Order: sequence, then structure tokens, then C-alpha cells
Amino acid sequence: MKKIKTVLQKNLSDLVSGKVLLIAVIIFGMVLFMFSGISACASDQSEWRQLFNGKDLTGWKHAGPGFMSVEDGLLRGNGGMGLLYWEGEKFSNCVIKVVWKMRDENSNSGIFIRMPVEPREEWMPVHYGYEVQIDNKPELSDEDDYHYTGTLYSLTKPLAKPGKPGPQWNTTEITLDGLRTIVYVNGVKVTDYTEGDPVPDRKFDFEPYRGPRPESGYIGVQNHGENDVVYFKEIAVKPLVKTS
Repeated sequence: MKKIKTVLQKNLSDLVSGKVLLIAVIIFGMVLFMFSGISACASDQSEWRQLFNGKDLTGWKHAGPGFMSVEDGLLRGNGGMGLLYWEGEKFSNCVIKVVWKMRDENSNSGIFIRMPVEPREEWMPVHYGYEVQIDNKPELSDEDDYHYTGTLYSLTKPLAKPGKPGPQWNTTEITLDGLRTIVYVNGVKVTDYTEGDPVPDRKFDFEPYRGPRPESGYIGVQNHGENDVVYFKEIAVKPLVKTS
């Protein structure tokens, strides 16, 4: 009887030990999975998602006169005024990077953000979204500094003028942080605007209507006209990572 009792105790001890080991393995696996997931998310947030593939217009749709084409891996505006926008997705709380150059010493174009709905014609993005301007010499069109590269077209005055003439490459980075919009051109801050900040009155009928824009919206790039040729090499986005 004593021998049987000893065997039962040993079997029970082995069973308990096995369960403890199994539970420990499961917990370790769960912790490992959680940390690997955190690492993956952090990696995803630091990586740019390319919207323009350098080959064709997959994912993009055009509105308004003119068109966009792909030449030698670059997006090129033809005629206008129109725009090419990323279809089927709105963007907010992110950073948008656009790498572009002018064909001539100076040209006119723009990067549209915060468009509330998909545009069906060329003026809707102007009046109901924001246009981050591309134009280093607005005075050639009898316009002032509120129409310079990196400003919210006719709404903000540039904090600096770092735009490079064609055919040099420029990089515009636009941060959408809630209702705040920050624009850097070639690493220099040009615009820092939050909804409700004061803006000047409209001077021309082609300037945008004043009023609030949404936190989330569609994005696009403009083909301004036959004589305003701008090439786009990269259009990318990544989530906004805030540091505490």
C-alpha cells in the first residue's frame, strides 16, 4: 500500500510539474509575441509607404483639364489646370513626403491636402482643401509671399524661402497633426498653421474660400498648365509618431 501511495504521489508530482512547464511555455510565448508585435508596429511607423510606384498611375485618379503621365520613372504634369489624387483613402495624423523639381527655372504647381471628398473638378480642392504651393517666384504672376513654395496657398506667409530653382530637386514634407499643418521644404520650416489662426482676406477670385478644413482628407498633386511643368519623383506617407 505504501509503495502504491509513493507511485501515485510521484505521478501526481510529475503531472503538476508538466502543467507548470506548459503554462510557463505559453506565458513566455505570449510575452514574446507581444514584444515582437510592438517592435513590428514601431518599424511600420518609421517606414515610408510609397504611393507612386515609378511605373504607372495605379491607385491614382485624375480630375479636371490636362493629365498626368509617367516619363522615365517620374510623374509629369501635362496641360491643366487639373490634379491627380490618391483614390479611395483619406489621410490624417501622418507625414507626407513629396520629392519634386521644376523643368524650367520656375514653374507653378501644388500639393493638395485635407480634401473632404474625392474631387470631380479642379476647383473643389482649391476651395475646400489646402494647396501647399510650389512656386518660387510668385511675383511673376503679380502675387505676393503668401503664394510662395511651402505656404498654404494665399493663407500663410512663409517663415523662410528655401525652394530651389529647376532643375534641382526639392523635398516637401507636410505634417498633418490633428488640425495643425506643418510644412518643411528642403529641411527648413516654411509653414506652421493651426485651424483658427488668422488669415488674410482674399485678393483674387482664384484664391481659396476661407474657412475650416477637415482633420482627414484626400491628397493629390497639381498639373497647373502647359508652361508649368513639374516632375514628381516620390510621393510617400508614414504615420505621425509623437514623442512625449
